[in-house]
Amino acid sequence: MRIIPSRSPGGYRDPVERSRSFRPGPVDTGWLTLAALAFAGLDVTLYVFGEPTSGWAGPAAGVTLQVLLDLSLILLFRFPRLIAGLIMAGGLLMLASDLLSPGLLVPERQLTLMTVPTITPVVLSQLARLIDRRTLLWLTAILAICASRPWDAHWNTTPFGLLSTALPTTLSLYFEARRQLLRSLRDRAERAEREQHLLAERARAEERRKLAEEMHDVVTHRLSLMVLHAGALGVVSADEAVRTSAEDIRREGALALDELRDLVGVLRNGANSEPPTLTEGQAGDPATLVAESASVGIPTELIVRGDPGRISPTVARTAYRVVQEALTNVRKHAPGSSATVELRHHADGVDVAVENTRAGAPPDPALAGSGSGAGLAGLRQRVELIGGRFAAGPRPGGGFRVDAILPAYVPTAEGDR
Repeated sequence: MRIIPSRSPGGYRDPVERSRSFRPGPVDTGWLTLAALAFAGLDVTLYVFGEPTSGWAGPAAGVTLQVLLDLSLILLFRFPRLIAGLIMAGGLLMLASDLLSPGLLVPERQLTLMTVPTITPVVLSQLARLIDRRTLLWLTAILAICASRPWDAHWNTTPFGLLSTALPTTLSLYFEARRQLLRSLRDRAERAEREQHLLAERARAEERRKLAEEMHDVVTHRLSLMVLHAGALGVVSADEAVRTSAEDIRREGALALDELRDLVGVLRNGANSEPPTLTEGQAGDPATLVAESASVGIPTELIVRGDPGRISPTVARTAYRVVQEALTNVRKHAPGSSATVELRHHADGVDVAVENTRAGAPPDPALAGSGSGAGLAGLRQRVELIGGRFAAGPRPGGGFRVDAILPAYVPTAEGDR
């Protein structure tokens, strides 16, 4: 949200806000110091080669005033109004000296056509960034009158006086307005880009919500019916084998319902809540998958590092599915190899790595062609859906490796029980 600067009744930016909007850096301060020293050296040179003042203040009165005003330029960024007042006072003193006491502060015959302090153009060119516009215009008008002498206009006084006062102010106001316009256009472009990003995020969230509703209304209903029928079959059947199979179907269907509820919660981007404790039966034990893989002739080693602690069921089930899919692919495509499953738990989540060696025998064509070919792609989508990262590819020395980096917790609306 961009805050619009406050403005005075005359339509000008508040002076306090203007002074805070510009923050000089070391480069600005450095060149301002060099300019002050250069103008001080210029005024001393004009004093040496020119005519001194002849009033009661002494021959160095004029150059002393000029050098003090030149050196005050160093403090312009810190005290802009004070320096502006000093410049105006110096111009009025020089005008009063010229009208009432010629030669007091301004030599009667000058080497230059400046009838205001020499540093005036530099000060006016910088004040557009430091004070409000109304004050700057009033200051410029007073100095322009002092420099141009409209009551006694001359070709060598009036034009040069306007060039040394009105021209620097006009140019500085133009460049300051241009700088503010560019800043405003840049802010508008950034705001439009942010709004476009928010609209795209809103559209994606709406699509996820619709998908979650379809999954909840259709798939969950069918799975619930399957679980109920399997449970009823296990109760009414007299055959032990049928009851065992029905119980297996009921248990797997219940686990599928739990996974589906968590997936629906992720799609809906449910509200944050405390993560529930993961029990052993909620997501499946990777050790069971390792034992199954070893029982069919694939020596598999399980390495678990760190403490799982309290983790989200969705993350645990995703890690379980990564191991399951990876070991299934090993059995299909790399018979005779050995595999290693590593789960590394840390504060930020869990890292899953499944790696197998080179196949020791050619794969069974029927078994290798039994899949849909989208297992790893679906696994990548599942990992990225909960904010994780997925990578899979062949090893340089042969074999294959699957890596997944999962977050510690994913809040779901229906999975928090």
